Amino acid sequence: MLVGLPKEIKNHEYRVGLTPASVRELTSRGHSVVVQKGVGDGVGVGDDQYQAAGASLAADGAEVYARADMVVKVEEPQAAESALLRPGQILFSYLHLAPDAEQTAALVKSGAVCIAYETVTSAGGRLPLLAPMSEVAGRMAVQAGSVYLEKSHGGMGVLLDGMPGVPASHVVVLGAGVVGTHALKMAVMLGARVTVIDKNVNRLRQLDVVFGKRITSRYSSKQNVESAILDAELVVGGVLVPGASAPKLVSADLVSRMKKGAVVVDVAIDQGGCFETSRPTTHDQPTYEVGGVVHYCVPNMPGTVARTSTFALNGATLKHTLALADKGWQKALKEDKHLRNGLNVAQGQVTYPAVAQALGYTCVAAETLL
Repeated sequence: MLVGLPKEIKNHEYRVGLTPASVRELTSRGHSVVVQKGVGDGVGVGDDQYQAAGASLAADGAEVYARADMVVKVEEPQAAESALLRPGQILFSYLHLAPDAEQTAALVKSGAVCIAYETVTSAGGRLPLLAPMSEVAGRMAVQAGSVYLEKSHGGMGVLLDGMPGVPASHVVVLGAGVVGTHALKMAVMLGARVTVIDKNVNRLRQLDVVFGKRITSRYSSKQNVESAILDAELVVGGVLVPGASAPKLVSADLVSRMKKGAVVVDVAIDQGGCFETSRPTTHDQPTYEVGGVVHYCVPNMPGTVARTSTFALNGATLKHTLALADKGWQKALKEDKHLRNGLNVAQGQVTYPAVAQALGYTCVAAETLL
């Protein structure tokens, strides 16, 4: 199979879908790999390293899309990229389709086979290709939140860990999954007062064993969410429903009653956000204010630590990339139910139930296309 690696074109996105080590694994199995010139510049990887691994170079992204049987990337295709996809071509990438009707329509129109990292599963219903970036985003959420709490960035002007005689700031984490766990870990390390809220009591028990009295855990009821958020200086939204739009846990009215200068970091913005007041921002303009509350809603947060993120992501995705290249998409998905769960759009049909429900498509079972 000819595997293509284009350079990402989303705002300040430097991550790379394949490292030279991943390329070497593909070429050692007899596959060909074409990479766009300069694809690894943002993560400190030169074209010579890709060539040493057996890849050939393409002048631009259009050439990669034109030649490749399978395109491996990181971020969802932008409109110009979707237009380059063709029927039967495999796209292996993050997609986040449920809140994105325009992208979904473009992928349906393309006829391509679109497999989303974020809905590939593993035993126990885990999301192994989403987990590495969720870990990064959870840690970065607190890091970014602490910066925007500074007065010069629109915040109320507080340190997370306070000072002798001055209380620590209150960080509230919505969701105790991968994002939430890493956010509260970072907040605890920085000395904040931390509350984590989730509806899974067993998960809260697990966190209590790990963190003890360094955190407060609360069941996710309207009352508990409201009282915690109204007391918070920083709120991290880390809720996730796999493949579906994020639930709106925090109303616009509740945001309007938060402390002025408080900060919201909505990591769920990839799936539409869990605050009613959230809308996607960019690394160029990462924040905006609603009622005096600073909102940080950058969808591709891990892109700012692109080198770390790239190598972490490749460690998770490579085995599936190899399976798709070795077997073709139909055989690979037929033999692996967990990879099959990643199929979102194929041959002009929506195949993932949560996406179909969110956007009004008829869902075609993936099995019928195999």
